[in-house]
Amino acid sequence: MGRPLDGIRVIDVSEGAQGPWAGALLGDLGADVIKVERPQGEMMRHSGPTKRGMALPIAGMNHGKRQVVLDAKEVEGRQALLSLISTADVFLENWRRGVAERLDVDYETLATINPRLVYASASGFGVAGKYSHKATVDGISQ
Repeated sequence: MGRPLDGIRVIDVSEGAQGPWAGALLGDLGADVIKVERPQGEMMRHSGPTKRGMALPIAGMNHGKRQVVLDAKEVEGRQALLSLISTADVFLENWRRGVAERLDVDYETLATINPRLVYASASGFGVAGKYSHKATVDGISQ
């Protein structure tokens, strides 16, 4: 028997807990989730505790995902990311306000490349207001 999200492709550029956990749940339901990390790795890759050199939070939040490393700030990395997005059904991000626009992967830009794309964006402090430009982690947001 198939799973509910078989055939759905998710590109996950999120970090921390909130976005990666959403991607892991989508994968558990059958989606093909591709985790895209910057060359230095996402923040959870460097947090403890570790076992055999792997940060346990990264394993828990990103189980079942395929991994890709690219630098979206560089032309080649951005082109590779856009190529992945053109084949996707869902794009997950949880950057600070303005980051997606600076990288040219905001909803308006991606909708021209892939009009059927579901753009899922999570923010600790929302997209407007005095703290919307700040980075945060899940526990503080809650």
